[in-house]
Amino acid sequence: MPSISVFYGIIIYMYFMDNRQHKLPHIHVKYQDDELMADWELAVSGEHPRKIDPLR
Repeated sequence: MPSISVFYGIIIYMYFMDNRQHKLPHIHVKYQDDELMADWELAVSGEHPRKIDPLR
């Protein structure tokens, strides 16, 4: 899973070996573990994730 871009502490990874499950381009984004993880916890518990303010 190569990193294809890094900016403002955000890392974009491209997954290309998982083409059986994902037939289209598949990326993952990592940025610390604060707001993204909080939204993940909301989503998996059936709640709506909160909007994350854009970087300025």
